[in-house]
Amino acid sequence: MEFRDILKNTPPRAFLEQHIAADRFLEFVSRRSPALKGRPLPASKKAAIDLMLQEPNLIRRPILVVGSRVVFGFDKSEYDALLG
Repeated sequence: MEFRDILKNTPPRAFLEQHIAADRFLEFVSRRSPALKGRPLPASKKAAIDLMLQEPNLIRRPILVVGSRVVFGFDKSEYDALLG
């Protein structure tokens, strides 16, 4: 397993485009982040990714990558399924 600090090494646009679902893009935005305060929620996947690239704190963390599977945010059941 490899740890990367996404605040110092933001995932590239291509990674975010590939792994963020267009119909659920708000699930990948960290809504608790102070960087979102006073801003409207993004209205599209493109707007969400643009904002994430400007403010990496808005990317839901951690990001777990196991093979071709990617999980944004901590989800114990998904982690257990991937790592179990």
